[in-house]
Amino acid sequence: MVEYKLEKDIGPDKITASVKQLGIETTSIQRTQTGSYLLKLGQVDPTKRANIQSSLEKNAGTVTELRFETIGPTVGPELIKKTLYGLLLAASGILLWVAMQFRSFKFGISAVLAMLHDTLVTIGIYSIFGHFFGAEVDLLFVTALLTILSFSVHDTIIVYDRIRESKKGSSEDLYDLANKATSQTMVRSLNNTFVLVFMMVALLLLGGATIKWFVATLLVGSISGAYSSPFVAVSILVTWDELQKKFKKR
Repeated sequence: MVEYKLEKDIGPDKITASVKQLGIETTSIQRTQTGSYLLKLGQVDPTKRANIQSSLEKNAGTVTELRFETIGPTVGPELIKKTLYGLLLAASGILLWVAMQFRSFKFGISAVLAMLHDTLVTIGIYSIFGHFFGAEVDLLFVTALLTILSFSVHDTIIVYDRIRESKKGSSEDLYDLANKATSQTMVRSLNNTFVLVFMMVALLLLGGATIKWFVATLLVGSISGAYSSPFVAVSILVTWDELQKKFKKR
């Protein structure tokens, strides 16, 4: 971690370009409240350290190094443990709330399984980003992962609520009710997702390097959640109901 004070503010993009020309891995560049720039880099020896300052001075004039630190992983074992506890607590809360609202644990468990699907999809795609584009697991990724849980369950509850409303005074089985509910809520779900996607694509393109991977994680999670609500959560619920009927007959 290196902090520089520049005589001429050239912006984070030019700083990134200057450092990458030297073949040094750049994780993030942040502008502090005092106007200096904080760079998180890969391993830097004394020679590379001097080269960075020389490269920046070509465009920014006088460059003053305010600090230089070697740091460990952003996400340590303790934070990973707390993240897992947070995911477990959120999933348990959602399961109980959905089960209470719909008076059946199969609704709650189906919603949580769909949520787990979205979490695994997001982690898997983010690992691909990490392999090919250098994305790192940090605090913003953990925040995005927890936020995705609410995105995931939102559309699921809308479909489940329509199933519950259609079930009142109807003799149709759950399979037909689920098909009808999915068709009736599909346009609404797609509209909600498109609004989120448009907003996050704009942030991804214009938000800068600091929040790029945070927004990318939310984008992946939102798209996965829009898919899983009608095609995973409802499918699990209907399959569960049909298996339950078969066991009862036996």
